[in-house]
Amino acid sequence: MTMKNQCLPTNRQEMCDRGWQEVDFVLVTGDGYVDHPSFGAAVISRVLESHGYRVGIIAQPDWRSAGAFEVFGRPRLGFMVTAGNLDSMVSHYTVNKKRRKKDVYTPGGAAGRRPDRATIVYCGKIRETYKDVPLIIGGIEASLRRFAHYDYWQNKVRRSILFDSRADLLVYGMGEKAIVEIADSLNAGIPVSELNYIKGTACIIKEMLSNCVELPGFEAVNVDKKIYAEAARQIHESNDPFNPKPFIQPTGNRYLCQNPPQMPLTEAEMDEIYGLPYTFRQCESSLGDGVIPGIEEIKFSITANRGCFGNCHFCALAIHQGRYIQKRSKASIVAEAKRMIKDPDFKGYIHDIGGPTANFRNPACEKQKTKGVCPHRECLFPKPCENLDTDESEYLEVLRAVRQLPGVKKVFVRSGIRYDFLLKDKNKSFFKELVKYHVSGQLRVAPEHVAGSVLRSMGKPDFSVYERFHREFVQYDKQFKTNQFVVPYFITGHPGCTLSDAITLSEYIRDHGAVPEQVQDFYPTPGSIATAMYYTGYNPFTMESMHIPKDREKLMQRALIQYNRPENYKLVHEALIKAGRRDLIGSHKGALIPEKPRGAKMAKGKAPEKKPGTRGKNKRKNGGKNGNGKKTNRIN
Repeated sequence: MTMKNQCLPTNRQEMCDRGWQEVDFVLVTGDGYVDHPSFGAAVISRVLESHGYRVGIIAQPDWRSAGAFEVFGRPRLGFMVTAGNLDSMVSHYTVNKKRRKKDVYTPGGAAGRRPDRATIVYCGKIRETYKDVPLIIGGIEASLRRFAHYDYWQNKVRRSILFDSRADLLVYGMGEKAIVEIADSLNAGIPVSELNYIKGTACIIKEMLSNCVELPGFEAVNVDKKIYAEAARQIHESNDPFNPKPFIQPTGNRYLCQNPPQMPLTEAEMDEIYGLPYTFRQCESSLGDGVIPGIEEIKFSITANRGCFGNCHFCALAIHQGRYIQKRSKASIVAEAKRMIKDPDFKGYIHDIGGPTANFRNPACEKQKTKGVCPHRECLFPKPCENLDTDESEYLEVLRAVRQLPGVKKVFVRSGIRYDFLLKDKNKSFFKELVKYHVSGQLRVAPEHVAGSVLRSMGKPDFSVYERFHREFVQYDKQFKTNQFVVPYFITGHPGCTLSDAITLSEYIRDHGAVPEQVQDFYPTPGSIATAMYYTGYNPFTMESMHIPKDREKLMQRALIQYNRPENYKLVHEALIKAGRRDLIGSHKGALIPEKPRGAKMAKGKAPEKKPGTRGKNKRKNGGKNGNGKKTNRIN
């Protein structure tokens, strides 16, 4: 039974109010409970509800007490566990492994409401009380840790999270189809131990399969970094729904088995999922502890698509959501915008219509629709494929339809715009209207670096492509008299980046007057190709050795991007001397720093905390000028 305008039950009383004697599934999440389709727990629970299953939610339980997991009693079919929208270790720790002071997915932003390695801890408590209950894990923490993986926080290789959590099944990627198939199978009386065939899941098996792709085993990748790098490349190729073979990784005397991914959701299926009766709000059971900060980013934003074929090497989207684009229809997006307009807090501004990459609305090419992704080629790197479909007209139609709705003042695009893809579209209508209607003063794009060798390590286009994009942006900005500008994002300390490369980036920032207030440090999170680079020192695609900045050098590279800050003087000075660039020290034109610090405290190698899920923002500093007297913030 669906109760209109109500969240799903979070305690026994709310369960009884619905007339339920029990629930079919209990979903445990490390996030506060927000009934919004940007939260994975909300999507999975609503999808199950739409198929007739009763779901109870336990949000951020006290993991020190087994009783916190007994709120609903034993569920009829099983427990589902997710750490939340972020890996719990990323939620808790900065790149310097310092404890964060806030958790953006917790009421009031309070820290410490979920444990480290939340998936494992929650599962352990459930097993204490319900030893034989079917236990299914999912979400980004489980998805990106489904194979043996390097764990940055322990600085070691860990086996698949399935072994450490003692769960029965792991749902990876976008799990709607898989979770319904699991539910239907359990409801039909099939034991969870026999559900080793469902697409989009991983499980533990006792015998090697014959028709499979065998990955190097846990023991092998744990002792040989070259083998780890080779395995990372194979895993990268595993997330293709058109490849019928499971991927098997030996672990001790058992085997981790990843079944092929589920087929991509159709447009109609996406519309159905996003049309479910979400309340689009933080649920009452958590309101007393304050607003969940993460809501502010998504309350007036609309998810239009999933997946990304851009495949930046520092991003794990390719192994999580996949490289195949799944999209909602224009009608579905317009319907959500109309609902948004009725919200009493709506001021006329839709903050975003997009996804991982906003201007990806279709599969990369016709071949992908029937044969999947190319296993040994990338769609945009090193150059866009000649078969790439770069038509952005459909996305433009969506934006036009929404911005014409009564009550809508502005529709902004704040999720990623892939500018190399945009430039390949010969029809300039989208680019022009993007500048004219959909930029909120600043368009944030991500060239990530300026040095060619670093960009190749990142899987990003040559910097000249960004410069061409910028020139065209300025041209349209002047044409429409919008007085807007581009804010470029850069990453420091990425594998393959030398001190010399970092200084080249500093010189670019100096020459263009764009010193960022916050810095995006490379963070070696599970699942990305760049993390494999960081751990092994090899490029998994070429097996070439590469420079890996760590420890003191990583801090120096970070300081160089904010060379004008007095507290960074010592690190910047050390970096310039070490790199043989004394020519950048002094009072002359072109110098990054003076001969002596200007009376401020010098850094001791400590970097400021950075919130998870955010990128660097350029703001005016020092009265709107950098250390050389040039205006900051504007690239124009």
